[in-house]
Amino acid sequence: MSKILDCAIIGGGPAGLTAGLYTTRGGLENVTMFERGMPGGQIMNSSEIENYPGVTGEITGMDLMTPWPQQCQKFGLKHEMVNVTRVSKSGNVFTIHKEDGTATDSHSVIIGTGSSPRRVGFKGEDELFGKGVSTCATCDGFFYKAKEVAVIGGGDTALEEALYLAKICSKVYIVHRRDTFRSAPNTIARVQRTENIELVLNSTPDEVYGDAMGVTGLRVKNKEGEIRDIIVPGVFTFVGNDVNNETLIQEDKSFLCDMNDQGQVIVDISMNTSIAGLFATGDMRIAAPKQVVSAAGDGAVAALQAISYVDELLND
Repeated sequence: MSKILDCAIIGGGPAGLTAGLYTTRGGLENVTMFERGMPGGQIMNSSEIENYPGVTGEITGMDLMTPWPQQCQKFGLKHEMVNVTRVSKSGNVFTIHKEDGTATDSHSVIIGTGSSPRRVGFKGEDELFGKGVSTCATCDGFFYKAKEVAVIGGGDTALEEALYLAKICSKVYIVHRRDTFRSAPNTIARVQRTENIELVLNSTPDEVYGDAMGVTGLRVKNKEGEIRDIIVPGVFTFVGNDVNNETLIQEDKSFLCDMNDQGQVIVDISMNTSIAGLFATGDMRIAAPKQVVSAAGDGAVAALQAISYVDELLND
């Protein structure tokens, strides 16, 4: 029979990796991080990071996150590349149910499964997703070198990725439903100064259309109901994220811990959930700032709490 883990970490983004670093370095000897893919999280797809403390100059999300797993493993963090389907609890023991049919028990769990890019919901979006409709400028921007593309959204991510695309593409249209942006003033100023970015404000996407080869254009509608066709082979959507909370859904369809109406995990300032020994971090928790530095902070806080919880549990 395999030994019960001191701590199971679900998710390998900034929160999960930091939790792995702090739990192992802080004295927990049997810690495994479950991440179905390459550790690093969504930020790995970001084209430019300029607001992480201590980082100066241009650096990509990949550059930022690449050293993190190695640092964690130095202190004994194990990584199991598998998809976790559910986390349950019986008594004082959590069970990590995995897609391959196996299960692992643990005294504590830190969950940081993050969020996924949200679909906008306009006509043709699903049918042409991956055929010209994308949620990752770093992944797909190169395909549109010297071509025109459209970006949908008005937050930090949308504007930052539009700036990245403007370096590759001949022109970038930013389609936003308002006439103001929810982004850092410096980012807005850079967008406004970029000559090959055109702002299409007070407008929403009505339909993306194409042929057998992929996207050929985007139809947008303004507040007056006027339709405009933007002839582009690529459309990038950045309109927020949905919480990845599936691992907390139990067999009876209830959640393992308390959630809010948006499906976010309710935690206190120490990342405690309503279930003792279960801690939630990063984008999946309530009031998450959705920043790498904040997620890392969550992971550190949760790890310190997990160390105290396990120590008290095993030495009571």
